[in-house]
Amino acid sequence: MKTKLATTCLIIGTLLAPVAAYAADSDKDRSHPMTYVKDSVITTKIKAKLAADHPGSMKHIQVDTDKDGVVWLTGTANTQEEINQAIATARNTEGVKSVWSDLKIKMDR
Repeated sequence: MKTKLATTCLIIGTLLAPVAAYAADSDKDRSHPMTYVKDSVITTKIKAKLAADHPGSMKHIQVDTDKDGVVWLTGTANTQEEINQAIATARNTEGVKSVWSDLKIKMDR
């Protein structure tokens, strides 16, 4: 029984090692605290502005900022106008270099 458990753990560890190595390489610059704080500040500013403008739909919009100041908007909004306003809000935030949007209009079923 102990051999079976040890073998299972070894196999899982071997399979997850490349994933862990890739994750460590993709955020090399984030190891520097100031870069991470800068990204978080931009994300927080955008989320606060969106929540003030559209408190109901904000819970469906996710905001992420990468180390280069690129903002990624994903999720859903109620109308195309809300999508356009979310993109404009992100673009007009200090520190943002560009905005990528994968926002979609929420379809009621």
